[in-house]
Amino acid sequence: MLTRAQIRRLVADNGREVLEHPNMQRERANYQHGNVSTFAHSIRVACLAVWLADRAHLWGRVDLKSLVRAALLHDYFLYDWHDWDAGAHRLHGFTHGNAALCNALRDFRLNAIERDSISCHMFPMTPTPPSYVEGWLVTAADKLSATRETFSLDRFNRGKRPAGGAR
Repeated sequence: MLTRAQIRRLVADNGREVLEHPNMQRERANYQHGNVSTFAHSIRVACLAVWLADRAHLWGRVDLKSLVRAALLHDYFLYDWHDWDAGAHRLHGFTHGNAALCNALRDFRLNAIERDSISCHMFPMTPTPPSYVEGWLVTAADKLSATRETFSLDRFNRGKRPAGGAR
C-alpha cells in the first residue's frame, strides 16, 4: 500500500503540467468549500483518488496519469462561484463540469478518460455517469473531499489560510 508521501509524489509527478500552469495557479485565490481553495481541493481530490485506486487494488485497470490529471482538472472552472455575478453561477453544481472541461481543453491536450472524468464528475447531479473507472474514482474522491471540507469546523477560518492557498 502506498504511503501519503508516495501518493503526493505520484500526484506531483503525473500532474506537473497541470499544477504549474498559470491558470491552475489562479485557483489558489478562489475558494471552493469553506476555507479551502479550488487549488487545494483539486490536489486533495487527486490524492484521494489515487489512495482509493490503491486501496481497491485497481492498478491493472487504472491509467494513473489520466486519473491524476482528471482529478486536478475536475474543477478547472477558473472563477469563484461564491462571488456575486447576477445569478450566472446559480446553477454552478450542475454546470461547472462542462465549464471545467472547456477550460481544460483550451489549456491542455486531454484524452477520452480525462474528458469524460471531468465532465461527468458531478453525477448524480448531472445525468451522465462516468464511463471509466478513473471517472468513478474522481467522482467518489470529490464527494468525499467536498463533504469533509464543507462540514469541517475549520471552514470558518478563512483569514487564517496559509499563503499559497494550500492546506
